[in-house]
Amino acid sequence: MSRKILIVTGDGGDGYEALYAYQRFEEAHWVPVVAAPVRRRLHMVFHDEEPGWETYAERSGPSIDADVVITAVAAREFAAVLMVGGRAPEYLRNDASLISLLHEFTAQNKGVFAIGHGVQVLAAAGILKGRSVTAHPHVRVEVERGGGTYLHKPAVRDGSLVTGQTWRAHAEFYREIFDCLE
Repeated sequence: MSRKILIVTGDGGDGYEALYAYQRFEEAHWVPVVAAPVRRRLHMVFHDEEPGWETYAERSGPSIDADVVITAVAAREFAAVLMVGGRAPEYLRNDASLISLLHEFTAQNKGVFAIGHGVQVLAAAGILKGRSVTAHPHVRVEVERGGGTYLHKPAVRDGSLVTGQTWRAHAEFYREIFDCLE
């Protein structure tokens, strides 16, 4: 089995989620590969709670280099795919090549992981029907309209599908991911 994990993001992706994923997979002797619509340095953001706000605040974050463009990726080369949250899923969910790629991963019964707003892309791909997931609470409606069951938990595993609420759930989310990869 391949030891490569595909991390999908783009400009506006959550910096906490992307960098933590990259380093956590390296630490566990997996090979993280960052894919985006373009191969270049990506501009990331941080989403965090702000006292007195009804939604999250967004701030500029670090950058991360995309290793490969989404259109150059084949699921057979990877053990799993991770959809990072942040704002990037708002436009990535419209990328036909990414939607097709996610269908390849599910057809091959490989790990499909998403955190926060990354679940929006899974909903757009139509792969949540009959599945239990978690996500950022603001994504709940998309999960339910996509036929999924939203669970208000830090992390949820449903077969080879693992979802996490936000970067604050990294510990629970990655425990489920590594159990899935074993």
